[in-house]
Amino acid sequence: MILISPFPTAEYICTTPLDLYDHSDCRTLATQSAQGRHFRLTSQRTETAIQVQQCEDEYRAWLPLDRLSDLLPAKTPYEAIAVSRGQIEARLDAVIAYTLRAKDKPNTYLWGGNIGPNYDCSGLMQAAFSSVGIWLPRDSFQQEAFCQPVAISDLVAGDLIFFGQERVDHVALYLGNDHYIHSSGKSQGRNGIGIDRLTADSGNPISQAYFEKWRSCGRVMHSVS
Repeated sequence: MILISPFPTAEYICTTPLDLYDHSDCRTLATQSAQGRHFRLTSQRTETAIQVQQCEDEYRAWLPLDRLSDLLPAKTPYEAIAVSRGQIEARLDAVIAYTLRAKDKPNTYLWGGNIGPNYDCSGLMQAAFSSVGIWLPRDSFQQEAFCQPVAISDLVAGDLIFFGQERVDHVALYLGNDHYIHSSGKSQGRNGIGIDRLTADSGNPISQAYFEKWRSCGRVMHSVS
């Protein structure tokens, strides 16, 4: 069992995939952590949970105290690696391939999911890019702010497409030729990963629904540092 000091500063590595929650009651999934991710423990805790911060994207969420045994002290601290746009471009085929493989596995939409086989929209994007060493922020509205804006007419494969009204609440990966891949929920007529068109398409109700709430497009220029 890890001993928690009042102001912990050490880093830990998870030894197994972990679910993290949006509140200390640990009822609603916020995100997931794949085996090997780095954590810092914060000073926020209750009798049953502690708030942790993932080092790769600085995302904070709650971990049940009974899962602390799944964390081990890190021998070396996490260190972000700078990635240029040129390096990102060279890896975009692999990013796209990751999402296509995820689509081909049985899956359903999972709010907070980002380790598969079940993903939410931004979790799929983060997982696909992190698989090639590029870290994005966790949530879709954060990913929009992180990206360089691009016009819809200038989209290239590997760019991100954002949807929402007052603020972004959905993200997809552009594949080229007006098509994109994303994980969407039951409310939009699908429960998992699919490919749709970024055009008005009355014959495809999912494409049409998302086209009507299209908001912006963005290009990944660097990794979280």
